[in-house]
Amino acid sequence: MALKQKRVRKVLTSKIRQLYDIVADIDGLLTEMETDFYRVCIFGSARISSDSAIYQQVEKLAEGLSRLGVDIVTGGGPGLMEAANKGAKAGSKGGWSIGLPIELPFESDANSHLDVKSQHRRFSSRLDEFMRLSHAVIIVPGGIGTLLELFYTWQLMQVNHIKPRPLVLLADDESWLQLMEWLRTFPLANKLMSDRDFSMLKLAHSVDEVVKILEVDINRFRTENKDGTRSKKHRDQASDD
Repeated sequence: MALKQKRVRKVLTSKIRQLYDIVADIDGLLTEMETDFYRVCIFGSARISSDSAIYQQVEKLAEGLSRLGVDIVTGGGPGLMEAANKGAKAGSKGGWSIGLPIELPFESDANSHLDVKSQHRRFSSRLDEFMRLSHAVIIVPGGIGTLLELFYTWQLMQVNHIKPRPLVLLADDESWLQLMEWLRTFPLANKLMSDRDFSMLKLAHSVDEVVKILEVDINRFRTENKDGTRSKKHRDQASDD
């Protein structure tokens, strides 16, 4: 019986690896096709209330980017994710509000400000879809999940598993300064990362700073890909999906 279980386990493990390879191939092809519209992924805490300064800042940022015709992608939940999706809907000049909610026992359903929703059961598939959809990543204050998303994006850029993209830390206070200082004085100083790795992170203290960082990349993207516009009919169809 033990020998049979061992053989079954070996076969199943092999099949899982094959499936991972197939998914990686499909994901790569889909990534190459994501050239129609520029998308900014905003990662941040689900626990921050709507009366906080950072909530209002994130909402303003997303609204401004949406007015430029940029899609906004979030985890689709409450807190700063809601702020970004709400801002994207308010801007609504061709940019979509996209959410990738995940099934969690302690978190409510997706927020009500989404044009497109893609539900996930596992963090791994959700992270990969974030990477596939986005052309820039903005990190706003958050906890373990937000830090995971920051370091996941950063490492994939470091090892060239995803294309280089703006990776911006946004806070109008000192939220990110201690992390940046630790990265500089420990991993960087001890040659556990390179100057090139460290330079991938950009620090911004205002919405205007973020937009200034992104504008160059948005213009480059649109020049290379002839970024289009969506009709109201196209938006309504996506919402129905």
